[in-house]
Amino acid sequence: MTDLPPSEDEPRDRRREPIFAIPPVVVAVLATLIGAYGAFSILSPDTQDRVMSLFAFQPLRLSLAISHDRLAALLARVNTDPDALAEALLIRQHGGAIWTVLTYAFLHGSWTHVSLNAIWMLAFGPPVARRFGSIRFLLFFAFTAIAGALTHWAFYAMDFTPLVGASAADSGLMGAATRFVFQPGASLGSPAGRSPDDEQGADQAPAARLIDLLRQRRAVTFIAIWMGTNLLFGAGAQSLGASEAPIAWLAHVGGFLAGLIAFPLFDRTTRQSA
Repeated sequence: MTDLPPSEDEPRDRRREPIFAIPPVVVAVLATLIGAYGAFSILSPDTQDRVMSLFAFQPLRLSLAISHDRLAALLARVNTDPDALAEALLIRQHGGAIWTVLTYAFLHGSWTHVSLNAIWMLAFGPPVARRFGSIRFLLFFAFTAIAGALTHWAFYAMDFTPLVGASAADSGLMGAATRFVFQPGASLGSPAGRSPDDEQGADQAPAARLIDLLRQRRAVTFIAIWMGTNLLFGAGAQSLGASEAPIAWLAHVGGFLAGLIAFPLFDRTTRQSA
């Protein structure tokens, strides 16, 4: 018994799988993240270390670049502290490496790490990209990644542990999506971020003002659950054995809040209806 081909009377849209209608800019970012880690993974350990020193975000480098007192204190420890010597040499080679507040987002620690970030981007990236357009989406990705790095730096200014991964930018996409997916007629869970009962879908639904959003129970519940889960897994993942390395959960919070608050600056749908 053979399967019958789709009926010609069946609507063309039903025969297509809209779930694959991912905006090209999202595909490009995903390909860059996965390709970057794929290339990184085949490098020699020494070359990987050099890539990390050039492109991973290390809070202490930024702190020393903007504070001469902290740099002087580090140099005073060079003769007695081997770690201080290594840090001083890195600062001498690359200075504050200000570019790392963005480039860290394109590095990952493992295939699991980059895969999880890719999944979150597939979930939240398409509806946000449709609202923003390609250029604004890329600017938003950069903005929330930088916000995440600076939030991490604000709490760990003297830490030399490298920060890598697109999690802060992914969190920014979640924050942005929160502004419109809870509005009437919008559904992030429908294929490609569109509501089957509303042609506009989530990517065209009116966005809520922040003050109004904080009065909506569903939105507040989502934000509370997101914050609680992020705190639980971020602060306790290493001790629970769920992660070998510390999770920079404050960077996630910084990215999420940046996306939630700065959403109107990037939303062309809001601008067109203003």
